[in-house]
Amino acid sequence: MKAKEIQELIDFISNSGLAEVKIETDEFKLSIKKHSDAPARVESVAAPAPAQAAAPAPSSAPAPQAAAAAAESKEDTSKYLEIKSPMIGTFYRTPNPDADAFVNIGDSVSKGQTVCIIEAMKLFNEIESEVSGKIVKVLVENAQPVEYDQPLFLVDPAG
Repeated sequence: MKAKEIQELIDFISNSGLAEVKIETDEFKLSIKKHSDAPARVESVAAPAPAQAAAPAPSSAPAPQAAAAAAESKEDTSKYLEIKSPMIGTFYRTPNPDADAFVNIGDSVSKGQTVCIIEAMKLFNEIESEVSGKIVKVLVENAQPVEYDQPLFLVDPAG
């Protein structure tokens, strides 16, 4: 990974609201963490060539996300299955701005059905459900950044 690519990744993370990103290949391992009161920190281990990165801008505190997470933790969601993000990117509920959402609350989904799109590095990836059931909650707002393995939807398998 070139220094310019690392800088672009840092800039993307700074603007996206993501807290942590880890990338690992055969050639290098990259871990970027962002804290609410400090600028993002870049760690690079076993990189084939030294990488230079400028210090990114400090991030703002994610207070609205923390409040939403606290409200969600009060609900009993143990009986629901999660559809999670398989990648880092931007979450979209519709195939284009003028179209209807792939799925809405109350819709039944089957395994293999497209439920959303995640844009990663200018590629739009259709995300398919790995479970069947009824959508009971959409956990991410349209056009918001998502992290790897972040829950996107709650599905009631009995529905």
